[in-house]
Amino acid sequence: MTAQHPKLKRRTFVAAAMVAAALPGVSLAQSNTYPSDTVTFVCAFPAGSGADVLVRYFSEKVAAVAKQTVIVENKPGANGNIAAEYVARAKPDGYTVYVHSGTSTAANMSLFKKPPIDVTKALRGVQFINKQPFMIVVAADSPIKDVNELTQHLKAKGGDATYGSTATSGKVLAEVYKQLAGVEATEVSYKTGPDSLNDIVSGQLDFAALDPVFALSQHREGRVRILAVGSPQRMKSTPDIPALKEYGLDVDQLGWWGVFVPAQTPDDIVMKLNALFRQVLDKPETEAFLNKFGGDVYTGTPKEVDELLAKTVEEWRGYVATAKIPQN
Repeated sequence: MTAQHPKLKRRTFVAAAMVAAALPGVSLAQSNTYPSDTVTFVCAFPAGSGADVLVRYFSEKVAAVAKQTVIVENKPGANGNIAAEYVARAKPDGYTVYVHSGTSTAANMSLFKKPPIDVTKALRGVQFINKQPFMIVVAADSPIKDVNELTQHLKAKGGDATYGSTATSGKVLAEVYKQLAGVEATEVSYKTGPDSLNDIVSGQLDFAALDPVFALSQHREGRVRILAVGSPQRMKSTPDIPALKEYGLDVDQLGWWGVFVPAQTPDDIVMKLNALFRQVLDKPETEAFLNKFGGDVYTGTPKEVDELLAKTVEEWRGYVATAKIPQN
């Protein structure tokens, strides 16, 4: 075989690189250097919220394995729509990352008449984080000890009952419970779990539907009693807490969290980010952290995240219809 002249070899390599770089989803320079600058994780809730605790944990751990700075930017409002749209319109280079509930992200497609984006087209899945259900709680000193007693209490109170919610998933869980149990209660919406705490503890709210991070932390502090989870069966992380199905209520709302980037983010960057999160998720300390807040570790491929997001969008059309929730 005739040897190529060194200059010809170099030209051939450069030409091949240029062609590869022009192909969809391919970026040699990014692939070789990512991440080479500060990465921003976007949180859809304020600092101090349950969501913020989770996002900041992963920002610290991903920073350690990536050997790069990762900061958290809080973009609260509109049930997460502000944060989702912000990420969707960011530069698709892997440096703006949405770490949030895939369940809530999907549900907003049905809860709003005119969602700012189509999440299945504007966002791209990277990795799962966990599976976790929202929880039905009452004050720790409440005489209500289980869901049957809560149902009886609400029926006796009629239209005067109230419940608290802090997120899309909590609102829908509470509304579906109400429909299936045949009870009435008026929603009181709060920006974060801590905002609702005084009203729960004082008994001004008859119950609340909270994210597991906040619910379990307050349960451990002796402020609330957790009556049930919205998953179809008990979670491995919280085996002592019954599922609503155990009370004859056909509730199947196992939420999940994931990682998302703008839809046009190149394949190689998505796979690198997927691997960085996988390294963190494989650590025993991460499993312990997620279990502490009611979640079970969940991992997968970017394609699987996209598929579950699309499936969840369709499932929640049914949930919202069942709960008869008016669109915003």
